Amino acid sequence: MFKNKSYIGISFIILIFGIYAIPKIIDRVQGNAIVKSDRLDKDNGSGIAAESLEDIGKAPSFELINQNNKTINNASYEGRVYVLEFFFTTCPSICPKMNLSMLQIEKTFFGNPNFGIVSITIDPKTDTPEVLKAHTKLLGVKSSNWNFLTGDKSAIFDLANKGFNLYAAANNKVSGGFEHSGLFALIDKKGHIRCRNDEFGNPILYYDGLDKKGVKDIQEDIKLLLKE
Repeated sequence: MFKNKSYIGISFIILIFGIYAIPKIIDRVQGNAIVKSDRLDKDNGSGIAAESLEDIGKAPSFELINQNNKTINNASYEGRVYVLEFFFTTCPSICPKMNLSMLQIEKTFFGNPNFGIVSITIDPKTDTPEVLKAHTKLLGVKSSNWNFLTGDKSAIFDLANKGFNLYAAANNKVSGGFEHSGLFALIDKKGHIRCRNDEFGNPILYYDGLDKKGVKDIQEDIKLLLKE
């Protein structure tokens, strides 16, 4: 008896739910709203929406000399999205791979006046403007918005380690005499460092310039920031 009453109660609840919910579901299907959420409308096909990119804060200031002996600073990239890295021209390990990744990024956004690249040497003694100029030719750099920068060594190391928290150091025990990360920083039009979150919801901070996924991810997020 009690069991029968339970079935009747459950059936009644299902009936009430159907009366209330089914018309709403039909309306959504007919209006095509069932496949249109705010997230899907705003993303770029990667499942990431522009406003979901984390704002890590304002990028540290810099003022250095480029391959054309011209002073370049943060203001030079005002209103532009740009990618920043630390490298050196005689690097025998990760820099060639980083160069290829940057060239891929340059190719993707070539001709867009609102995008640029900043490559800062951690070996300014060797990497003079003249050396950097020759390096751009060796790489086949085409973009006028890709600056290779050099300057005071201590200022550059402070910028890398204290400003961006992208590791760079002199080390006579390693091949090339320097070591550094292979990470790329992404800066938006307002001069803020931006990034996506990992699968656990934590900001990745920087993008892996040595990894195909990292390069793919940063290109997706550059496209998002260019639309802001």
